[in-house]
Amino acid sequence: MTGETKTLISEKEVIRRKIWRTMEESGVARFPRPVYGRIPNFVGAEEAALRLVQQVEFQGAEAVKVNPDAPQSRVRTEVLSAGNLLVMPTPRLRRGLIILDPKTIPERSYGVASSIKGSFRYGRFCSLTELPKIDLIVAGSVAVSKDGVRIGKGGGYSEIEYGILRELHLAEERTPILTTVHDVQIVDTIPKEPHDLTVDAIITPTRVIRIERRNPQPGGIFWEKLAPNELQNMPILLELKKMVRR
Repeated sequence: MTGETKTLISEKEVIRRKIWRTMEESGVARFPRPVYGRIPNFVGAEEAALRLVQQVEFQGAEAVKVNPDAPQSRVRTEVLSAGNLLVMPTPRLRRGLIILDPKTIPERSYGVASSIKGSFRYGRFCSLTELPKIDLIVAGSVAVSKDGVRIGKGGGYSEIEYGILRELHLAEERTPILTTVHDVQIVDTIPKEPHDLTVDAIITPTRVIRIERRNPQPGGIFWEKLAPNELQNMPILLELKKMVRR
């Protein structure tokens, strides 16, 4: 790891800790708490979700990938309610990805099905060859900058999940990426590394901020950045590696 990389990681961690502290101290943090080390749940998450489903990207989507964290719970429910396929990563990708098809789930159970525990019951663990083409990606964030650079809790899972989809040609450069956050999670700048995603819109309980992309999205998995234990802990990556390097 270069000195520059260490500096960027350190700067990102400073931003994370500031946001987590601000959310706890200002009273906008919500269960599960404390929010330190998490994609933080926030007051108004439902309002942000309802604002997201009004966006043109959602209206035209048939398959939507949404992170499994608490603040995007309502987003996941709305995907199912709209009759769309929901693709949901398992925590830390240890069990890969789950597909939830609203046609196979009782409508009254959409809310339960979109939780982590419920997705294990109502969804289907799928191999990489079973994944659909993704029309919209919703990513959770700890913080997001006004020019669209986002940071998560530090594990790089959103980038890995996106990289998997790009390697399989199930997401493209133009595939929209949206995030829902509280207004206090928006910062002026975040240092960007080559593997970092940028979002096309930041959606809060009160507003929608559209972003004009300045940089291309990462085109796939940065294999050289993965530690051996990450490959072992995420079998889906071993499956992908065999597929793309045949």
